[in-house]
Amino acid sequence: MPPRRVVTGRSQEPRRRFAEELRLLRAQKGDSLRKLGEVLGWDASLFGKMESGQTLGSPEVVEALAQHYGTGDLLLTLWELAVGDPTQFKEQYRRYMTLEAEALSMWHFGVSTVHGLLQTEGYVRALLAAGDIADEELTRQVEARIGRRQSLDGDDPPRFRTILSEAVLRTPLADAEEWRKQLEYLVEATERPNIALHVLPFSAGPYDLVSTDVIFLRLPNGRTVAYTENAHRGELIQETGSVERLQRAYDAVRDLALSPAESRKFVMRMWEEVPCDPSI
Repeated sequence: MPPRRVVTGRSQEPRRRFAEELRLLRAQKGDSLRKLGEVLGWDASLFGKMESGQTLGSPEVVEALAQHYGTGDLLLTLWELAVGDPTQFKEQYRRYMTLEAEALSMWHFGVSTVHGLLQTEGYVRALLAAGDIADEELTRQVEARIGRRQSLDGDDPPRFRTILSEAVLRTPLADAEEWRKQLEYLVEATERPNIALHVLPFSAGPYDLVSTDVIFLRLPNGRTVAYTENAHRGELIQETGSVERLQRAYDAVRDLALSPAESRKFVMRMWEEVPCDPSI
């Protein structure tokens, strides 16, 4: 049998092939890098670097591009091949990211960290740096996570409710100024009509979700799904009975938490307690 001919003229090296596909898709759609950045909410320079092969981007960025271009699984598959490790982008996480983009409302409980949609750049960088990853990968992941915050903006953003364990607010960053910025960002977020923030104080005592970060997504078709996560893995939960059990636990936590007004005052007190840099 004669060898199979390559008829596309495109690179067979995964990383180059991925970059080529990005350039082709953007050219076909007629988008400029600037317009692409405005539409998707990431800095245009990130897309330029991805198209030149300088970086591969994160799962979140690739998912957003796939939806924008309507490529189905093509871009995601090319990204996985370019990364060289398909396990880095689990099917459940891919599905979760798709559903998050569609959600009409989200309810979150954080037992250890602020949710990614409310994290400042300094907070993101500190969390990811703790994982001892390379500088290029760190920068890529920080850009991707900050870009996700755009989903809470716009003319008709989803409603977002977060309940933060007091432990989250009692675990400061090593950089006091960056920690002040994160607390200040949380206070500012409470001023937006689509965002509600509650604090679950230590005084509330034991509760059912003591070791579980969870977020519920209410979808346009009326369904609600849940995503639970710890430091090592995440799980997308779609079975109705399991979601309802988690929701009952979440409702119980919400009953124990401070009201939005009390929570805002709580975070402000935490912010005021952080030492200021006298040079600023």
